[in-house]
Amino acid sequence: MKTCLIVDDSRVIRKVSRHILETLGFQVEEAENGQEGLDRCTEAMPDVVLLDWNMPVMTGIEFITQLRVREGGDKPKVVFCTTENDVAHIREAISAGADEYVMKPFDHETLQIKLQLVGMA
Repeated sequence: MKTCLIVDDSRVIRKVSRHILETLGFQVEEAENGQEGLDRCTEAMPDVVLLDWNMPVMTGIEFITQLRVREGGDKPKVVFCTTENDVAHIREAISAGADEYVMKPFDHETLQIKLQLVGMA
């Protein structure tokens, strides 16, 4: 079973994302900020990370930058899930190591398509 770590400070977003991912057959873990997300990755590296941009403690960009330099941190597919939609933000996310980008709010079909694009659905 594929695993997904949802890193988002919004409990509602984590709950909605968990529901979608579980219907797609993923085992899901959650973290409410980037530091907690990195701690979860140390415990067990997920196959996919759904990553929020703006969070307390550590931003999504800080998280992915630190994830990608860790042993095994190049393996997870990272999908930024955020309200930031300008080209500069998208470019920054991809440059930092993101594999895909999805706008909030998103639905089941949109998330499934993004996961297919990164080879995980």
